[in-house]
Amino acid sequence: MRSLIELVESAARSGRRARAAEAAQRIDEMARAAGTDWARGTSALTRAQVSGGAEAEALYREAIERLGRTEVRTSLARARLLYGEWLRRENRRVDAREHLGFAYEALSQMGAEAFAERARRELQATGETVRKRTVDEPATLTAQEAHIARLAGDGLTNPEIGAQLFISPHTVEWHLRKVFTKLGIVSRKQISAKLAQSAQPLSYSRSA
Repeated sequence: MRSLIELVESAARSGRRARAAEAAQRIDEMARAAGTDWARGTSALTRAQVSGGAEAEALYREAIERLGRTEVRTSLARARLLYGEWLRRENRRVDAREHLGFAYEALSQMGAEAFAERARRELQATGETVRKRTVDEPATLTAQEAHIARLAGDGLTNPEIGAQLFISPHTVEWHLRKVFTKLGIVSRKQISAKLAQSAQPLSYSRSA
């Protein structure tokens, strides 16, 4: 399903709308069988990219609502980016800035630099002045990432962390990969040392 998601976006952006629509239909069939917010939100997002007018907007908004109820923050950020891009093309610059700004901040914090740069360029196209983040800015963990980082630093395994936070071990692993990227580390053993570098707990943001 994830490869089909990327296919829809790349095909839609390169003008191969029939190919994008075909992939979006396959995603929708799988999403209906799964029934989860992530699957149904992703289906709405892919169908929005091959739709137009009021239908496209309704699908983008459904995607953001459903994905906002999941732990998969990258999917939500990319949905806000795509919706913001669509709004800008519709000449709704003020509305576009809200979603593009969210996407830029969230994607930057996640370390998704290519997508963050895309959001920044789109923001500039709306007339917004955006300062490009520099690589030496301190990493900022989300509340969930900070909590998981501390538990992992205490020696808990992914299943143990998942049991405490009521999320899957796979989701824990996904968050830890982002923690490693933001903190510039490569293993769990380095987490405690990184946190111990400051007398205060590592700062985090609740926004992403």
